[in-house]
Amino acid sequence: MTQQLSAQDAQFLYIQNGNTLTHVMGINLYDPATAPGGQVRFKDIIAHFASRIDMSPVFKRKLYRLPLDLDHPYWIEDPDFELEAHLYHARLPEPGDWRQFCIQVARHFSRPMDMDRPLWDAFVLEGLDRIPGVAPGSYAIMTRIHHAAIDGASAAHMFVALSDIDAAGTPVLQQVPPATLGQQPNALQVVARMVSANLTSPVRFMSSLARLSPALLNAAQTRLAQPAAERSGVPKTLFNAPISPHRMFDATDFALADLSAIRKLVPGATINDVVLAICAGALRAYLLRHKALPDQPLVAVAPINLRTAKDNASVPGNNISAMSVELPTNQADPATRLRLVREYTAAAKEAKAGISARVMTDLTQHIPGATMAGVARILTQPRFAPRQANVYISNVPGPQVPLYMNGAISTRQYGMAPLANNMGLFIATPSYAGRMTFCITTDREIMRDVDVLRHCIEAAFAELLAAAMAAPPPAAEPAKPKKSARASKPSKAGATTPRHPIARPKSK
Repeated sequence: MTQQLSAQDAQFLYIQNGNTLTHVMGINLYDPATAPGGQVRFKDIIAHFASRIDMSPVFKRKLYRLPLDLDHPYWIEDPDFELEAHLYHARLPEPGDWRQFCIQVARHFSRPMDMDRPLWDAFVLEGLDRIPGVAPGSYAIMTRIHHAAIDGASAAHMFVALSDIDAAGTPVLQQVPPATLGQQPNALQVVARMVSANLTSPVRFMSSLARLSPALLNAAQTRLAQPAAERSGVPKTLFNAPISPHRMFDATDFALADLSAIRKLVPGATINDVVLAICAGALRAYLLRHKALPDQPLVAVAPINLRTAKDNASVPGNNISAMSVELPTNQADPATRLRLVREYTAAAKEAKAGISARVMTDLTQHIPGATMAGVARILTQPRFAPRQANVYISNVPGPQVPLYMNGAISTRQYGMAPLANNMGLFIATPSYAGRMTFCITTDREIMRDVDVLRHCIEAAFAELLAAAMAAPPPAAEPAKPKKSARASKPSKAGATTPRHPIARPKSK
């Protein structure tokens, strides 16, 4: 069976060039103290990957692209697949500290992937003994996957599929039947689909545009109703500049319990609101240090997972949208920043702020491959790249129980994500086992002092936590009057719903 990439998947291929690399990377640290003998060898890791290779079609399928991208590419099974061609091994050079670790992580991420093979690889990095808080003998596995193959939800599922629930090697997920990887299409299929796409796409595009026109009109009216000062667009910052081929990385982490305590500063605030408020405070401090803070609030793009509870996260590919969020970087008080973030997200959410992103997601699926590829190549050039936002901020929840691989326990998780011209800063916040990590991906020419932004994130978090600890406890809610015996009786239509329904675990 042939499998063609969706328009959303294909766009990550079209926008890729020498400086814009559109893969993502997960970095997981492992402590082998729980493994048999307290040691994990590289050949053990290869054997583990081999045992899970059928858990996701991502591992064995590659791209089949058409000349000039006349239509979207296809996924096909790689007839020459060799597992060890995707696994690498090295040791952190001296002095083997956190700075050296960040340099090696960024260097590996900056290397282009081999687009003629399945779009993933894994790099095992040893010699982490001098990193504060990392257990002796620990190692990292840096797994790169192209964004055309996965989104955040399917990437998290892929990590879980590789993991065990205990040191004995019990898989988190049950073994599934081998997935259909895709067959190479014949010339007749390629031509038929290409002609159909190019002839019917304009009709489908106009149909979608007509269907979405009320939403577009409503969004435009809302925009015009705002004061001119609030419609001034995205301010120019240090991060909105052309990017180079070289990346920078740094990270810090906090307890989810502390983030939850901060959340109580503002009624109704969410953990995501706290993340945005921390980033707002950090970016304000960083830009003030460089005497480059705009008067108006910065704007962040926050990806939105469109997968519903019925969707299967094990299915690779992308099902995402995005929404723009104002970051109150013009406010000095941390609690005020959190309140303003909460007010904005509560009022906007994806129903308003994300309308343009959702509309574009729906419309672009009806644009022919050649047209989309051509436009993408223009818009990714430094001269024409739009300034859509100042920073990407992505919050992808992860498993909250410890996971293992080869008997070694995973102790920390980090991540890196793509950059683009005029979008030179990405802050990813994956969470795992009760902690959330703030991971910075930026460009070497844009932010050589990435460690300064890390310190600013830590300071912004400390500010908010101190404010939460100093805040008076919330007033107790008045007791609700008891229902009369008559009111508590079941109605004639049937029995009442139990007051404390039993929470049933979701099936894996």
